Parts: sequence; C-alpha cells; structure tokens
Amino acid sequence: MSLIMNEQNKLQRIKLIGERIKQLRFDAGYTSYETFAMDKGLDRKHYWRLEKGSNFTLSTLIRICDIHNISLKDFFKDID
Repeated sequence: MSLIMNEQNKLQRIKLIGERIKQLRFDAGYTSYETFAMDKGLDRKHYWRLEKGSNFTLSTLIRICDIHNISLKDFFKDID
C-alpha cells in the first residue's frame, strides 16, 4: 500500500470515529453538540473537533465511552 493511500485510509478511519461519536450523541437524545458538551462537562470546541474527526487521545475516547456507558469494543464494533 502506498504512503498516500495509507494516509487516506487513516484519515477515513478517523472520520468514521468522529461520525460514531456524533451518532452516540444523537442516540442519547441530543441534537446540539454544545448542549451535550455542557451537560457532560466537556469543552464544547474540543467536543466539536471530536465529531469532525480531529485526532485525539485514548483518554478522551475512554471518557466518551464512559459517558455513553459502552466499552471500547462496542465503540469500534462497526469500524474497520
């Protein structure tokens, strides 16, 4: 696999993770990322970046999973 294709694949997976985070918010009944972030004690700009597929730490992902009461395994279930 070429370096460019590998980078594109990585960016696509990061985007899927962001979409998963956004879907979890919708599933929790929140239409506004700002309201969700404020209710959960998260910085709203940082949370917005997560949903847009910004790179972030494992600690942040674990916190998001804890907020939604799901395991990392369940979080990544449909993400290849």
